[in-house]
Amino acid sequence: MQRRAFLALALPAVLAACGADNRWASDESIRRARYVANEPPSITLFTVIGIPRGEGGHSALMINGSQRVIYDPAGSWEHPAIPERHDVLYGITPNFRNFYIDYHARSTYWVAEDTVQVPLAVADAAIRSVERQGASNKSFCAVNTGKALSRVPGFEGAPTGFSPLKLRDWFLTLPGVTSRRHMDGDPANNHDVLLRQKSGAITGYGRDGQLHVMR
Repeated sequence: MQRRAFLALALPAVLAACGADNRWASDESIRRARYVANEPPSITLFTVIGIPRGEGGHSALMINGSQRVIYDPAGSWEHPAIPERHDVLYGITPNFRNFYIDYHARSTYWVAEDTVQVPLAVADAAIRSVERQGASNKSFCAVNTGKALSRVPGFEGAPTGFSPLKLRDWFLTLPGVTSRRHMDGDPANNHDVLLRQKSGAITGYGRDGQLHVMR
């Protein structure tokens, strides 16, 4: 309750289920934010799914290549420390990744995280593809996620319709997919990430149970 009450003060109450933007961060801010993860190159499809009806609410990609980014077409998640250029979010550290997931997982939605490991060249091709996709109009999250994927070697068969669920169904047919399910209030998947939007500082509970500033 403490976590969710805090978020209600820090963030818009409406889920980021496809709303348009046209942000263009500077080259310098993108350079400063660059984050390289110590994990194998991969492409992850996030699908936000409604509770209890199971409808698809949003599609997004997290790409771990020469840097880690999130492609959030028509999404509304944002933070002052995260530069955004036409729906591509840069500087996705583990804390920001966790907060992105926690932001979408709530009592009315859960988040499917489906990941495929790929060669570094493929992951970087995916980053270039989402960067060229451009800003998305409302409700085009699955359409443009599919279009961006379809230009990536090995992902050419991605559907480009409006259904996040159909896009996920296709993604799950790819060889080597691993999946995680993130539910609001699930201790196994609750990252306990808090965000202070006004100052840009992130605080979260450490193993000692105390709040710490995290970057």
